[in-house]
Amino acid sequence: MAYVVNLAAQAERDLIAIYENIRAAESAAALRWYEGLRRGILSLQENPNRCPTTDENRALRHLLYGHKPRIYRVIYRVDEAEKHVYVLHIRHGARRSFRKDDLK
Repeated sequence: MAYVVNLAAQAERDLIAIYENIRAAESAAALRWYEGLRRGILSLQENPNRCPTTDENRALRHLLYGHKPRIYRVIYRVDEAEKHVYVLHIRHGARRSFRKDDLK
């Protein structure tokens, strides 16, 4: 059974910021990369537990997308009982690690 992928408000804001930051509206290559990121997130519908847990919180997992220097971390939580994936944050991999309070 496929999982339902839900994006938290913060994850939606993160996607908007990424879109604007890479200027996806101005570049076909940037738009393709951005669309690949979105497809990667939606791929969590199938087997979301394939990705490793985060160092910050073992209850969370992260999907890495991209190639250096544009690697992004998609931080998410899997609810097995409800078959939901909750995407919490999407951040550039070079940013500092999360604090526990950031992942609520």
